[in-house]
Amino acid sequence: MNAEVRRAAEILRAGGLIAFPTETVYGLGADASNAKAAARLYAVKRRPAAHPVIVHFASAEDAFAFARDIPEAARKLSKKFWPGPLTLILKRSDKANDFVTGGQDSVGLRVPSHPVAQALLCEFGGAIAAPSANRFGLVSPTTAAHVRADLGTDVDLVLDGGASEVGIESTILDVSVPEIVLLRPGRISVDDVEKILNQKIFAKTQNSPRHSGGLEQHYAPRTPARLVPTHRLDQEISTWKERVAVLAFSRPDERVDYWLRMPREPQGYAQKLYAGLRELDGAGCALILVEAPPASPEWAAVNDRLSRACAKA
Repeated sequence: MNAEVRRAAEILRAGGLIAFPTETVYGLGADASNAKAAARLYAVKRRPAAHPVIVHFASAEDAFAFARDIPEAARKLSKKFWPGPLTLILKRSDKANDFVTGGQDSVGLRVPSHPVAQALLCEFGGAIAAPSANRFGLVSPTTAAHVRADLGTDVDLVLDGGASEVGIESTILDVSVPEIVLLRPGRISVDDVEKILNQKIFAKTQNSPRHSGGLEQHYAPRTPARLVPTHRLDQEISTWKERVAVLAFSRPDERVDYWLRMPREPQGYAQKLYAGLRELDGAGCALILVEAPPASPEWAAVNDRLSRACAKA
């Protein structure tokens, strides 16, 4: 793996694109200081130019060099949760270019904990701009095989670090404002953050910055997917005339050929979610029915992803 990491760093320095594992999902990486590399990243990803990407670093010190006016809350959060699945939105310094910020005055910063990501960032010695390594709006990849299936030869190298441990994208907090705002839920919960800061975290508004995962429809399989309350699942299966696939807590139903049973605790569910959606997406069914998880706070991140994945059905 050391040789592969060195090769990946060389590709980044030459303006290429590499995919690499993080604890959340696999990222599609480019040199965050290289405009041509970033333009290729956006083209391969098919990402709108105004949609910012998160920039990844080996350490908090490196990350904060891309920001100005760093509040004490950001430093407290970085000490507790970095390296880890947390992205902080801060006012950008002159090191953060428009081609990673979407032209906004803020930038998203993260220090991932995956050992391969850390090895790559240390070997590269700079900042890596990296959205998830898949086409824009579709299901994020949690294995190297997912990346290869999605991007093929559009990426110069894929580093294989096994299945992602967390399985969904990082929590995003806007700490550029006095009243800190949750922009995207993730493994690190609002409760986790409020306990560290001893202050309330607010919901986002129309004035919040654009950010990864902020569109109504996102993380979506190509097959239409529909969220269904537990008490209506049997009725939905009965009334649908074409073949359906099911992602559920419940035991499999003999009327359904493709049924994936999911863990009943949120972290286990999150870890398997995208792989499960991808598997059912490949089943050739007309619809994916998803048994809705509980509406409790510990399920907030999973419910956020499912509501966006099911937005078009």
